[in-house]
Amino acid sequence: MYEVLVTGGAGFIGSHFVRRLLRRDDVSKVTVLDALTYAGHPENLGEAFLDPRLVFVHGNILDGPLVDELMARHNAVVHFAAESHVDRSLTTADNFLTTNVLGTQTLAASAGRHAIAKFVHVSTDEVYGSLAEGSAGEADPVQPSVPYAASKAASDLVALSHFQTYGLPVCVTRSSNNYGPHQFPEKVIPLFTTRLLRGEKVTLHGQGEHVRNWLHVEDNCDGIELVLRDGKPGEIYNLGGGTDLTVRDLAAKLLALCGKDGRCVTCIPDRQANDLRYSMRWDKIAALGFRPVRDLDEGLAETVGWYRRNPDRWAPLTRTPYVTAPAVREEVHVH
Repeated sequence: MYEVLVTGGAGFIGSHFVRRLLRRDDVSKVTVLDALTYAGHPENLGEAFLDPRLVFVHGNILDGPLVDELMARHNAVVHFAAESHVDRSLTTADNFLTTNVLGTQTLAASAGRHAIAKFVHVSTDEVYGSLAEGSAGEADPVQPSVPYAASKAASDLVALSHFQTYGLPVCVTRSSNNYGPHQFPEKVIPLFTTRLLRGEKVTLHGQGEHVRNWLHVEDNCDGIELVLRDGKPGEIYNLGGGTDLTVRDLAAKLLALCGKDGRCVTCIPDRQANDLRYSMRWDKIAALGFRPVRDLDEGLAETVGWYRRNPDRWAPLTRTPYVTAPAVREEVHVH
């Protein structure tokens, strides 16, 4: 039976993954450890709180004693918790390095002390940097361009070093851009969607020619669960297979779904160190049986529909200054 500690489980991808775990008969306990900073909200877990197997702990992955206390009660870890927004990393790089690198070290060291059976470290395709052509494989060097990507590349190496040095059964996943319901409205799809629904304009960096691969969050969670169950320790798994699209073409799809036209789009000077193109090979995870199944147009329609139906969830987030939750311990057992 799996007893899984999920860090960052009240965030966007983490909350989708927690609900997935709770649908499995061989999962006896899921503990969410989340600091509830601006992008983490218990509401993201929704009906998961009805499941008695869920335990929610309000705390920080940098809190060594708390991490040790929780680690002793589990046999697997899936590590989502991270500072994750590129723009924020340009002005608050220290926070990214502290949380992403030192937080991963705290977790991995504790996992080793408690003989955890599988440690899945969740990362990003941004660690490979911008590619003029071709696609990055797992053995290719990391070449991050911005502090966020650098902090994730460093945390990948920290996690993998615990496999090489101590034999901790670590796997790393690197996914392309995720989208879907519940995402905090600072990433491009929810940002554009919520602005258009409010009757505002959206802005493109440069001419919007930057290419990203868009993978539905549930497809990403399919891959992460597969790595949790069948991934080989010490390996990196690229999770791609979504749809390549320029930001301009993505904006056009969102305009149509929101009933708007090109008059709602403006261009601004390009962001500093804005990678032109990301691309990954994902044959290694495909060999384990991974196949993305969500159609982009259907997934975008579902996502826009969720934001249209749930303004009470996202509207306050667009008006309230970002506030970091206090560093307190709060454990909620759901019965």
